[in-house]
Amino acid sequence: MKNKTAHQIAHVLIEALPYIQKFKGKTIVIKFGGNAMVDEALKHSFARDIVLMKLVGINPIIVHGGGPQIGNLLKRLNISTQFIHGMRVTDSETMDIVEMVLGGQVNKQIVNLINIHGGKAIGLTGKDGDFIHAKKINLNISSAEANASEIIDLGHVGEVSSIDPAVVNMLCNSDFIPVIAPIGVGDDGHSYNINADLVAGKVAEILKAEKLLLLTNTAGILDKESNLLTGLSISDIDNLIADGTIAGGMIPKTRCATDALKGGVSSIHIIDGRVEHAILLELFTDQGVGTLLVRR
Repeated sequence: MKNKTAHQIAHVLIEALPYIQKFKGKTIVIKFGGNAMVDEALKHSFARDIVLMKLVGINPIIVHGGGPQIGNLLKRLNISTQFIHGMRVTDSETMDIVEMVLGGQVNKQIVNLINIHGGKAIGLTGKDGDFIHAKKINLNISSAEANASEIIDLGHVGEVSSIDPAVVNMLCNSDFIPVIAPIGVGDDGHSYNINADLVAGKVAEILKAEKLLLLTNTAGILDKESNLLTGLSISDIDNLIADGTIAGGMIPKTRCATDALKGGVSSIHIIDGRVEHAILLELFTDQGVGTLLVRR
């Protein structure tokens, strides 16, 4: 039995070898969110995956979300919150909470977890090193009945206007693992909360990353019969959105993925963060565990 187990381990290592060789020296951006951020076993699994990637010569860069944690603190503080088309209306008071949770609590927990497992992680927001510049989003909602549109002020909700990768490049070249909270700063000096998928896609695009991995709470992109779609192109994504197969919260996720592909990222993987060691299974095995998106 021991001999069989040893052979199985050897087989796994040999299967991983060509992938390690292929990705050595390359940058891979990982959007960390969903169940993987709240389940203790999955959090430790994720941290070990990241440390292993760095040890074999890959440059992992982590961008994290934190919507549920923000919601929990707002509830505890008895601060009401409103969502419009999936986006949190963020006034100045709420933005203070967002910065406290994303830039402080969540970011430092991830940094600490990676360091516990032998890595050297450093946390930052878009304010550090003049890293992420943001511009304010105003939501334009059309009303077919009134034949008009309404501009809704979401407060401190933004999108990426530009990214200066200097601080991230410095960290990677110094053997550190950057852990990025999706907060940008506007030309007005105000902080803005930015969708983490969008930040991850833009960071991957600017750095010309080899891959962008988006951890989700699903197996990947599913067809209408709930079967996993394992390989898709940009045109496939457009068609799946048009026919309603991709809907809801998966639309902005896939849109940021296709933008990153058009911007030079080699491939995007939407993977199931509920699977232990999902990152290693996707990167270093022949089968993978999610949906692969490519330009073709």
